[in-house]
Amino acid sequence: MNKSVDLNCDMGEIPEHIADGTQESLMPSLTSVNVACGGHAGDEASMRTTIQQAIRWKLAVGAHPGYPDRANFGGLN
Repeated sequence: MNKSVDLNCDMGEIPEHIADGTQESLMPSLTSVNVACGGHAGDEASMRTTIQQAIRWKLAVGAHPGYPDRANFGGLN
């Protein structure tokens, strides 16, 4: 029986990690990413960049929606 593990990571949340290459440096170790969709983190540019990076590494891409509450990182506190 073949078994596999989906190693997933939330991405596109921290602009500095996108800009300095930290985010993409994790991608060779992953099988899928969830892209922050602009509620609690991310914006159109970060979503586009994250998806382009994931495609480059042949990763599955999912959405990571959040409440529109950036101050509390989607926690609605």
